[in-house]
Amino acid sequence: MYFAALRAGLVAVPLNPAYTGRELHQLLSDAGAGVLVATPHVIDALDGFAPRPADLAHVFVVGGADSARSMAELAVDGDPVEPTTAGDDLAVLLYTSGTEGRPKGAMLSHRALLANHVALAAIEPPPVAPHDVVLLAVPLFHAYGLNSALGAVAYHGAAGVLVDPADSVDAMRQVAARRVSALIGVPTMFSGWADAADAAALASVRVAVSGAAPLEPAIARQFEAIWGGKIAIGYGLTETAPVVTTTLAGPVAKEGSIGRAIPGVDVRLVGTSGEDVWRSGASTDGSDDFDDDASGTPGTDPGEIVVRGANLFSGYWPDGSGGPDRDGWWATGDVAYADVDGDLFLVDRVRQLILVNGFNVYPAEVEAVLAMHPRVAEAAVVGMPHAPSGQTVKAYVVASAPVTEADLVAHCAHNLARFKCPTSFEFVAELPHSATGKVRKAELRNADAVPDGSGHG
Repeated sequence: MYFAALRAGLVAVPLNPAYTGRELHQLLSDAGAGVLVATPHVIDALDGFAPRPADLAHVFVVGGADSARSMAELAVDGDPVEPTTAGDDLAVLLYTSGTEGRPKGAMLSHRALLANHVALAAIEPPPVAPHDVVLLAVPLFHAYGLNSALGAVAYHGAAGVLVDPADSVDAMRQVAARRVSALIGVPTMFSGWADAADAAALASVRVAVSGAAPLEPAIARQFEAIWGGKIAIGYGLTETAPVVTTTLAGPVAKEGSIGRAIPGVDVRLVGTSGEDVWRSGASTDGSDDFDDDASGTPGTDPGEIVVRGANLFSGYWPDGSGGPDRDGWWATGDVAYADVDGDLFLVDRVRQLILVNGFNVYPAEVEAVLAMHPRVAEAAVVGMPHAPSGQTVKAYVVASAPVTEADLVAHCAHNLARFKCPTSFEFVAELPHSATGKVRKAELRNADAVPDGSGHG
């Protein structure tokens, strides 16, 4: 259905099937989606929340008792019409949560999707090549799984092996049976694969790439000891389709590094005062405002990662707001520093993003859901270190009336996808605020607890 939509010149909107009815309704309504192809579980969740979005004219069931009839209805009789889609036309709308808590649709053009493949193919050896058999374990509603994995298979004419991302034992069985040569995964997958694999199962693997979240060195060492190779690290965002840097772009994969910019992508590190503290790469447009000279003090001066390249999105749906500036630059919200060799290392995030198993969780969205509960006066959400998921969601709650953790767990489960739900709650008398009224989340992360005088929980 994804490739059919692109071929027909339509816009594909991949959504997480684990979303609740509230989340599905919100995103389908925002996109103005006219056609929904989904499993019975997804349709039941949507219908259980509210009447279907007004623009949703057609719903087709896959995987259920009505699947055959539903898909037959989807088939269109008549002569095929050649689409007139151009490279800069919108191809995919991928939703990523905004800092204010409302999901925003990143508008990715056909050209942006293809640009990432052209850039990665210029690396020697490339992550994916025509002769490869690629393990497709990363969910396909995620930019990483959708374009870096599935898209790469299509672009190169390679083979793909779809597996259940939660079943590490079967995944490794398929790797051995299908002679998989390229593993594309997230840190939690490599942790599970390391427990399930042996050297014989991984004998056909020539390249393994981890992305979407930081890879713990211990997990990397465990997997690499079995495989005998070095896991490549990639960094990117939904808005960059998605790859920006990879350790494959440099001669050595350094521990903790996200590597170097892929060919055709420019990177700057911008300090808090707006000045460039480091920059690398030649201009992609032939102008002389960007050169090979690095500035700042490598290894000591961190800055926000600002990128430019043909793989960038066209802005956020529907008006293109928040996209690259007039010179093509876009600020990622991530902070990094560069060492003397030009390899980048992530150190922080400008935004309060939480990464759970490689999926973005924005505290504002979770806080808004908690605030919907009639017995919650205020809530603040932070990310806490957690193995093997990378981070987990913790909520600090000021209650306005007696409420239990079980109450809030059920409330969140009804309104949020599972990976967004807090795994722990702390009831507090009040939250620490700045002079401007903002919650001081650094204090919440650094303190074992905030004094509790609420009497609730």
